[in-house]
Amino acid sequence: MTENSSQQPPASAPELPTQYAPAEVEGELYERWVERGYFEADAKSDKPPYTIVIPPPNVTGSLHLGHAFEHTLIDALTRRKRMQGFEALWQPGMDHAGIATQNVVERELAKEGKSRHDLGREAFIERVWQWKGESGGQISGQMKRLGDGVAWSRERFTMDEGLSKAVQTIFKKLYDDELIYRAERIINWCPRCLTAISDIEVEYQDDDGELVSIRYGEGEESIVVATTRAETMLGDTAVAVHPDDERYRHLVGKEIELPLTGRRIPVVADAHVDPEFGTGAVKVTPAHDPNDFEIGQRHNLPNLAVMDEHAIITAHGPFLGLDRLEARSAIVGALRAEGRIVAEKRPYTHSVGHCSRCKTTIEPRLSMQWWVKVGPLAQAAGDAVRDGKVKIHPQEMEKRYFDWVDNLHDWCISRQLWWGHRVPVWYGPDGEVVCVGPDEEPPSGEGWTQETDVLDTWFSSGLWPFSTLGWPEQTESLAKFYPNSVLVTGYDILFFWVARMMMFGLYAMDGTPPFHTIALHGMVRDQFGKKMSKSFGNAVNPLDWMDKYGSDALRFTLARGANPGVDVPIGEDWVQGSRNFANKIWNATRFALMNGATVEGPLPGPEQMSAADRWILSRLNSVVAEVDAYYEDYQFAKLSETLFHFAWDEVFDWYVELSKTTFFEGGEPARVSGRVLGEVLDVMLRLLHPVVPFVTETLWTTLTGQESVVIADWPKDSGFRDQAAEREIENLQQVITEVRRFRSDQGLQPGQKVPARLDLSGAELAAHEPAIRQLLRLQPEGEGFHATATLPVAGAVVALDLSGAIDVPAERKRLTKDLGAAEKEKAQAQAKLGNEAFLAKAPDQVVDKIRTRLAKAEEDIERITAQLAALPQA
Repeated sequence: MTENSSQQPPASAPELPTQYAPAEVEGELYERWVERGYFEADAKSDKPPYTIVIPPPNVTGSLHLGHAFEHTLIDALTRRKRMQGFEALWQPGMDHAGIATQNVVERELAKEGKSRHDLGREAFIERVWQWKGESGGQISGQMKRLGDGVAWSRERFTMDEGLSKAVQTIFKKLYDDELIYRAERIINWCPRCLTAISDIEVEYQDDDGELVSIRYGEGEESIVVATTRAETMLGDTAVAVHPDDERYRHLVGKEIELPLTGRRIPVVADAHVDPEFGTGAVKVTPAHDPNDFEIGQRHNLPNLAVMDEHAIITAHGPFLGLDRLEARSAIVGALRAEGRIVAEKRPYTHSVGHCSRCKTTIEPRLSMQWWVKVGPLAQAAGDAVRDGKVKIHPQEMEKRYFDWVDNLHDWCISRQLWWGHRVPVWYGPDGEVVCVGPDEEPPSGEGWTQETDVLDTWFSSGLWPFSTLGWPEQTESLAKFYPNSVLVTGYDILFFWVARMMMFGLYAMDGTPPFHTIALHGMVRDQFGKKMSKSFGNAVNPLDWMDKYGSDALRFTLARGANPGVDVPIGEDWVQGSRNFANKIWNATRFALMNGATVEGPLPGPEQMSAADRWILSRLNSVVAEVDAYYEDYQFAKLSETLFHFAWDEVFDWYVELSKTTFFEGGEPARVSGRVLGEVLDVMLRLLHPVVPFVTETLWTTLTGQESVVIADWPKDSGFRDQAAEREIENLQQVITEVRRFRSDQGLQPGQKVPARLDLSGAELAAHEPAIRQLLRLQPEGEGFHATATLPVAGAVVALDLSGAIDVPAERKRLTKDLGAAEKEKAQAQAKLGNEAFLAKAPDQVVDKIRTRLAKAEEDIERITAQLAALPQA
């Protein structure tokens, strides 16, 4: 019915242990997979390529739930493609993480009473490499714990020799094409790390500060501005108002006094100002605010820096040498003394940027930096998606992508660090500037020095899809595996990493984008949908859950929550539930093996099979088709849910249960069902393998006796469908489900036997009578049978004699009481929903809750009434 693996099974297979113990098998299985080279990719292979790069984790990092989530999805994709016959490359590696790594090593030096300046640049960099060799890259071992099927022999590091050559090559090319330049602009500056940092390294949080309103100027030539950063007023070079604001038209073009400084500054008209916000007038500090810098450029205002790199005031006067926060308090006090403070608001909660590494408040700062002119690069990155060369999934994320790439500002790529790719530019004694390529000798002689800045980490990681394959050399790997098939990453770095890879890939690779598809996923959150954070106390170490429940349980939980572009809630109870699923697969497969399930020999023809056999094979092929469609659409949650319900509900709860009678009776029907069950388990385990690799490997190799499910064939839909068998088993399921529900409603114990008369002719279920009686604990009717309850279901009629099974008066009393409570609940809900005054005032969620209560009460009334009617008459 479905294609089996080409690997040949031996004559017999070993038995399974009574219980599945993940900790005892996962590590050993993974080592075996790596030793046998299953995850390696051969550039010389004639198989079609399938390439995914790992979003390179920081060398300082450890596996967190976000990694585990993303890696599970990528691993599932590559494992499936490998089974489908592709030369699948999952490219591993790590990012050198400039600021993070430098901070780690500097903290270690501080314990020795030293700083990096005590060592000097070269010795410090040697110390960082030493740290990387001894302590860095712990995440690699943790990825193995998770089961990541990466090509470890190809592991790369963004500071290794090959990638350093790629960085130098593209810098030189961009420089020669006048797409890299050096200029003084406003950047995010960390006074603690003493470097420019990227937007993604700035974390915004609501801080309690102060909002002070200050009067500039005197009399009619005065104007009030409000600020949360009073210390920057020392660097004000103008006040700006909107051109159409009648209140200040008489001041535009005039100069007013800047308090505390003795300077006079102009009032300028600029459309950037919002006349509805505050007083409609803003102070302009071009050297300390990005928006003010733009205003300053438009009006030729001077850039007056009043803080140094440590955020210490440098402006001459009484505030010289004060820290910015000390200066803020002192300046407000001085203004108050002069009667310049018009209003004060404390606390004033506002969003403030902090360095993600050291949590220091970011200082916008005018600084000489290296920049990439992104205009033409961003245009190409946008056009690649517009023209269909690259598809973004889910498609609704395209708008966010275009909003970003179509409005990109030039990119600050220099960092004032020692650890990183040093800018390949030399300065000569007479002002010469020379950019040096990887195969060129730098200028030498007296007075020549290299730029001290290093490049933003995103610069090197932007080359990742092709630098890891050997570019700028034209390698076999580059020819085989570029462009990548898909990029799987979080929507949160769509702008910072994805856009840079798009720009660099199209630029360096002659217009060929770095990947065909961008599949975006959401963020992992706690079970209540809240962001995970150590400060919130809800952060989870995935290694703890893997230790407790097994890696498969964590992986299945994450995949089952992975809807494209949507955040993923996760709680420990859900991981425990996935562990139970792994145990269910284990126990059911063990039972099947003990009862003759086999993959040996050809699959019997449909004419030899029972209706249940034909039904499960028909459903199996439908599931193969569904799972394939979901994989192609990156619907991990739906494919996981489909496999969960097929395995648990249809295979284990129905087919295995229905087959027990057949296995017990033995003979040819048992042999046929044993072969069908073996086929179903074989295919089902292969379908599950990409998401839950460890338990499926153990079970599949035991079932089939073959080498490994990692290299087995991916199942194909044979096209076999049997609608008649599916209808027959659906009728059977309805009968069993309804009678079980009735038994439960009547308070019967699961194992309690009840006499019954079955009329199955109308449902054409006569052949299933032994299974129905066994599953429902129904005895033959016998002498003195008295039908006290009759259940018509799906064309069948089940008559039950409950006279000796339940206390009818007590049950009637209990149900009558429950019915009264349900009717009272219904009346109360209807009264509230019929009250117009209540509906007008009540919040929507309250009204919705009452409507839900009403629906539940009506359902209860219907159910209890039916139960009362089914009770034997007194």
